[in-house]
Amino acid sequence: MLDATRTAATRPMTPLTAALMADYNRWMNERLYEAAAGLPEAELARDRGAFFGSILQTLNHVVVADCIWLHRFAGQPDAAELRLALAGIPLPTSLREEMAGSLAALHERRRELDELTRRWAGALTAEQLEAPLTYRNMAGRSFRRNFGHLVLHFFNHQTHHRGQASTLLFQAGVDIGVTDLLAVIPEA
Repeated sequence: MLDATRTAATRPMTPLTAALMADYNRWMNERLYEAAAGLPEAELARDRGAFFGSILQTLNHVVVADCIWLHRFAGQPDAAELRLALAGIPLPTSLREEMAGSLAALHERRRELDELTRRWAGALTAEQLEAPLTYRNMAGRSFRRNFGHLVLHFFNHQTHHRGQASTLLFQAGVDIGVTDLLAVIPEA
């Protein structure tokens, strides 16, 4: 278990880190979708034995999970702008729910979520990140956890599944190149 008595200086998520991760995710998502667009739809949809089967379904799952978490984050009392931004984005009812019928349509939703995430992350405060968030999982079970840790999970989840998607692309003959966070960290 994590030590809940950490000082602000050692918290795992800060407003600056959230903004950096939002920028990184947008950058990586663009690269990933551009690389995937070079494959025929049949190759994108082909079951490759991955957890979510295909490249397309892996990318779809990240969109699904982002929608779920952003809707949960919108439950914060001071998240009115996020709630408004999510008004036209449905809350998935399954981790495998199809969010779009093609890579191009999924890419549009991805871009929409990435921009929304950048605006939201850029407005987070240290006080918000240190507060608890109460939410329900997909089975309806209630949890109350540190919001900063949940934001960390949100970004880590994307990175995890983008790693799977980049491996699937590589196996299909597409190398997306550098994927490290280091590529977007500015010089000091």
